[in-house]
Amino acid sequence: MMLIFVIIGGANLATLCMERPLFPDEYFMKEALKEARKAFEMEEVPVGAVIVNQDRIIARAYNMTRQLQDVTAHAEMIAITSASNYLGAKYLEGCSIYVTLEPCVMCAAALKWAQLDRIVFGAPDPREGYTRLNQSILHVKTEVVAGILEEPSAQLLKQFFLNRRDLKN
Repeated sequence: MMLIFVIIGGANLATLCMERPLFPDEYFMKEALKEARKAFEMEEVPVGAVIVNQDRIIARAYNMTRQLQDVTAHAEMIAITSASNYLGAKYLEGCSIYVTLEPCVMCAAALKWAQLDRIVFGAPDPREGYTRLNQSILHVKTEVVAGILEEPSAQLLKQFFLNRRDLKN
């Protein structure tokens, strides 16, 4: 077996591949949207999340507060637990979470303690999102990317709440 290293501008190809993600943020947000659609079908608030480590999805989750009768069963909380179990670690360094809706204060605090590298969210949440209170709630090293696939994320939520209003009338 022969290994060939290609030198590009002083860096070998293996190093470049390790530094550059294989998939764009939109790819993983589409996966989070799949989870949100599962919540929608279960009549849960349609929020979905995936946690990614080294370009691989290691956790998938959607809101389950009604199913589990647990107000803390948000997609982010379930995803954090799942990813921690997968990695066998309480800190999720080197991981990114993709979530269809801006995390609430509870979830943002949990994401701080989990020490993820990145939080990527779709739709903003002006009523319950963490940014309405204080952005410094996150870990100082956490990068935040907002607005990835914002429109489909917001549309799914809008449709959910329109359906709920229709059922009440």
